[in-house]
Amino acid sequence: MTTSPFHPKDYVRRMERAVAQAGDAGLTGLLVSPGPDLAYFTGYQPTAITERITLLILDVDRDPVMLVPKLERPDVEPAPGATGVSLVDWADGDDPYAVVARLLDPAGRYAVSDSAWAMHLLGLQERLPDCRYSAMTGVLPMLRAVKDPDEVHRLAVAGAAADAAYEQIVGVRFAGRTEREIGADLAGFLREQGHSQVDFTIVGSGPNGAKPHHEMGQRTVRDGDMVILDFGGLCEGYGSDTTRTVHVGPATDEEIEVFDLVRRAQQAAFEAVRPGVACQEIDRVARRVIDDAGYGRYFIHRTGHGIGLTTHEPPYLVEGEWRPLVPGMCFSIEPGVYLPGRFGVRIEDIVTVTEDGGRRLNNTRHEMHIVS
Repeated sequence: MTTSPFHPKDYVRRMERAVAQAGDAGLTGLLVSPGPDLAYFTGYQPTAITERITLLILDVDRDPVMLVPKLERPDVEPAPGATGVSLVDWADGDDPYAVVARLLDPAGRYAVSDSAWAMHLLGLQERLPDCRYSAMTGVLPMLRAVKDPDEVHRLAVAGAAADAAYEQIVGVRFAGRTEREIGADLAGFLREQGHSQVDFTIVGSGPNGAKPHHEMGQRTVRDGDMVILDFGGLCEGYGSDTTRTVHVGPATDEEIEVFDLVRRAQQAAFEAVRPGVACQEIDRVARRVIDDAGYGRYFIHRTGHGIGLTTHEPPYLVEGEWRPLVPGMCFSIEPGVYLPGRFGVRIEDIVTVTEDGGRRLNNTRHEMHIVS
């Protein structure tokens, strides 16, 4: 399924909302560099991010301005979000930081994209020593956290594509093949299902499943192994990320018990999703189920992370994140139990907050899938 492109008005609304949030936070504005933030506000992504500075300036008291290298201006002009932005170009041999300095408040306070190059920020600090700069996720952590309906639709398309890849991978043979071979199959299925980019395919078999971010390797999968499959990438420009745990042949009673525990924790966390609930409460709900069963010390990561243009972004479902859930937020719910040297279990869905609860964007079954 393909989606229609965003409209220029969508980008205008995003910039206006960002400027309002910046004002509420006491900022002068935002400095947006190439990466997910620039794509979000303008629809423009350089073919290659180089040492030449490109910078979108969203000022509370001025119209949007974007500094671009002269040789890249023809690529920027057609971007749908560039319609309402004044372009200022600079040529090789110019001092681009001197150009930026003329566009900023010399004593302003700016949020800067996390992906900004250090050399660019240092260049600005040298020209404007009285300016103050903060990381964007530090001062405006919820800037891209609430998705509009079109973004939620794209995430749903990505989730459905990942689900379809999972239905394909459980049909291949696991026993006697390496983790790397199975991961290559999974990556191929993601591309078949419409992913333009595969970011990760984790295949953690047997004791490797006890390492949440296991780097798949040459271990041969055996009968009796529990296998964690965690995979995702970009589809229609937005991220997918899902985890299912399968078993090669019949499982032991203990493996079934741990699997069911993680399944119940994931379900309880999903059922707790509703507007106004603090992000940390979803983590607490999942953790409580696992703690009560005596496996708390084996749940060693947060319950979830936001997803959108990137796989990991705010909000984070973790103790200490007090911000409330808002309709349109999209995030993973992925509790896990990891028994060192033995096996691990993780179940992950992407969930979006609705007006009265939550909706899963991954819909493959949660029961243990037996593979051959």
